[in-house]
Amino acid sequence: MDRRKHQQRMTLTAAAVLVVPLAAACGSDTAGAGSGSAQAAEPVTGIRWTIDSVTVDGTTHRAPGDAHLTLDEDGRATGNYGCNLFKGRVTYDGDRIRLGERETTLRACSAKVMDVEGALARALGDGGLKTEAHHGRLTLTTASGDTVRLSETEDSPLHGTKWTLTTPAAGPRAHLTFDRKRGTVAGSLGCNRVNADATVRDGRITLGVPGMTRMVCEDSLMDGEKTLTKLFDGTVSYDIQGRTLTLTSENGTSVQAGAPR
Repeated sequence: MDRRKHQQRMTLTAAAVLVVPLAAACGSDTAGAGSGSAQAAEPVTGIRWTIDSVTVDGTTHRAPGDAHLTLDEDGRATGNYGCNLFKGRVTYDGDRIRLGERETTLRACSAKVMDVEGALARALGDGGLKTEAHHGRLTLTTASGDTVRLSETEDSPLHGTKWTLTTPAAGPRAHLTFDRKRGTVAGSLGCNRVNADATVRDGRITLGVPGMTRMVCEDSLMDGEKTLTKLFDGTVSYDIQGRTLTLTSENGTSVQAGAPR
């Protein structure tokens, strides 16, 4: 996985290097110096960046939950403001990026989360953003001086992590933890506790018949729980991107879960 990520990365300054021949054609002596400094920049694409905070008008707000941003070399931008997912296009101009054509989901979260999310969305969309990447940390600065601070996300381990289930909506108590030594998975599906055998091999997990408690909760929790039970008594594929785990069953059920910071 590390090798694949490394191959996908592209430095922002690759865009800067593209303009060097134009400058050289005009007889500029600074073209070589510009390309040399560009090559020293750290990569920002192909990395899942955790959004740590946003500072607006001198006030710093900690980013909510699973806020993150990924910039791909093909010009795609994807991420999460903390409550809502977004995607769009990214363009590169030397040490600056610009995010545009953003599409966003319309989930509703707590007022506090939505306030910070709004500030973050505005900062990321505030025209050209100056980038500074050093030692696994990235700072995006707007023309008005507001900043978004991010850090490179390490993939959370499958085993031993308390994965909080986020989709489908199963309530804040829904979580799963895989135990390598015991070969099991246990947790809550939002209403009822669950445990089952779990054999992990070659990117797939074979889940046994679930043992569950028999409590009855509100309809929304029970609906989410019914979907989650479809993962069991079969084989699922799994993928971990940073702190996000995606489980996909052979019957097409897809579930996402997040690891704690």
